[in-house]
Amino acid sequence: MYVGTLSFDLLLGDVRSLKEKRSVVRPIVAELQRKYAVSAAEVDHLDLHRRAGIGLAVVAGDAGHVTDVLDRCERLVAGRPEVELLSVRRRFHGDDD
Repeated sequence: MYVGTLSFDLLLGDVRSLKEKRSVVRPIVAELQRKYAVSAAEVDHLDLHRRAGIGLAVVAGDAGHVTDVLDRCERLVAGRPEVELLSVRRRFHGDDD
């Protein structure tokens, strides 16, 4: 069994309220869940208007599949024009851990 996680630190565009922030972050989380069958949620900077932290995890029996899904998720978030990707933290856990 292999487990991969990503943590995204995002800077949001012209967002002036937490309600506007949710309207930007929720569609990203939903698309990650729908397209790649990952567990994803907003996990950091919950009380800041222009920052967001999104975390996701994927579990599979094949290390290559986990790596592929993490790569695709990172490209999806990095390609969103309404956010600036400040940093990405990737962790990978396998049977050898």
